[in-house]
Amino acid sequence: MRKRETILKVLLVVFFTCLCLIVLIPFYAIALAAFKPGKELIRQGLNLDIDLSIMSFDNFIYLFTGDHSYFLWFGNSVLLTVLQVAITLMVSAAVAYGFAAYEFRGKNTLFICVLMIMMVPFEILLLPLYTMTYHMGLMNTYSAIILPGAANAATIFFFRQYLQGIPRELTAAGRVDGASEYGIFLRIVLPLMKPSFAAMAILNGVNSWNNILWPFMVISDARKYTLPIGLKTLLTPYGNNYDLLIVGSFFSIIPILILFLGFQKYFIDGMTAGAVKG
Repeated sequence: MRKRETILKVLLVVFFTCLCLIVLIPFYAIALAAFKPGKELIRQGLNLDIDLSIMSFDNFIYLFTGDHSYFLWFGNSVLLTVLQVAITLMVSAAVAYGFAAYEFRGKNTLFICVLMIMMVPFEILLLPLYTMTYHMGLMNTYSAIILPGAANAATIFFFRQYLQGIPRELTAAGRVDGASEYGIFLRIVLPLMKPSFAAMAILNGVNSWNNILWPFMVISDARKYTLPIGLKTLLTPYGNNYDLLIVGSFFSIIPILILFLGFQKYFIDGMTAGAVKG
């Protein structure tokens, strides 16, 4: 039995090591490409070849000293991601708490509706969302990007499952002590949700940071472009700025890495605790 367990552990280590290497290959390729001229990307595409004769820091110098709007787009994406994640987590947590803590008529029906929303591809909602945004006068504003996802169905579902595992005696004790419902939610429930908040902050943060389709439809002012939209504008029928595109794409990974490293302490706990009831 010990020998079998040892072999199994070795196979698992080998499997996950190979899986990790496969995942890291794209990052390695884009890191190499950041040191190569843009014309090399046109000729060879992304590859894993190390050619010291053409590699330099020119792209990085151009990124920090060139005449472009990269850091404006970068700042817009950071601001929008922070706002969108914060609003989504708070609104979704409040909705999930309502489903988990209270009994009311139509509760199960409403929750089924939330689950059904998760099954609808976002592309189907584009036209009605665009029409609503236009008639509400929100075009070319960040509110048009934030508000449609403020109550995220997947986040509500995850939080509700997590809250099902919190003993109701805690909230009951708060009511006995005279705390209001808002006080119970803010002072008792939210602190207990830190692991689930960390997990959903990472997932929603990645989605917000990489989102391009919806922001591209509602934002027309170039000074309000997010980073994905800004990088897309570098590719035009009249010329392509691959030098800035590739090094800018490389630097766009950094905020996501910081986000994960900042919340990794709670990430696994939040994913596992929110996956089951009890």
